[in-house]
Amino acid sequence: MKILVINGPNLNMLGIREPGIYGAENYEALCEKVRTYAREKGMDVELYQSNHEGDLVDRIQQAYGSTDGIVINPGAYTHTSIALLDALKAVSIPAVEVHISDVSSREEFRQISYIRAACIATISGHGLNGYLEAMEQLRKEAGK
Repeated sequence: MKILVINGPNLNMLGIREPGIYGAENYEALCEKVRTYAREKGMDVELYQSNHEGDLVDRIQQAYGSTDGIVINPGAYTHTSIALLDALKAVSIPAVEVHISDVSSREEFRQISYIRAACIATISGHGLNGYLEAMEQLRKEAGK
């Protein structure tokens, strides 16, 4: 099973950006956690991060026909990007939305998720382990 893990803007700043909200572990720690879990479960995983909306759209489109599932933390684009929603709908690859913090208990503008309509599940507030939960959700969905 091939999983694409997509991280949007500012996720590369983990450990630096608001550690009280996002934790002290850096982006490389997240990547290693995801790679280790993928190895343990026999999954093939690719990690991708960009601060640019169009790059994220391009990567989602490139996954068409070669990826079994997408884990996506769109960062701030969660609340603004219809383009990411449309890209996920276009490729019809099962996707799980992930947020490190509990967005439901944060600012009012964070209560809107445009991409949620194209996702089979949302995991929020479970820290970096939310990525592993999302990968497991996709594995179960695929029956693998």
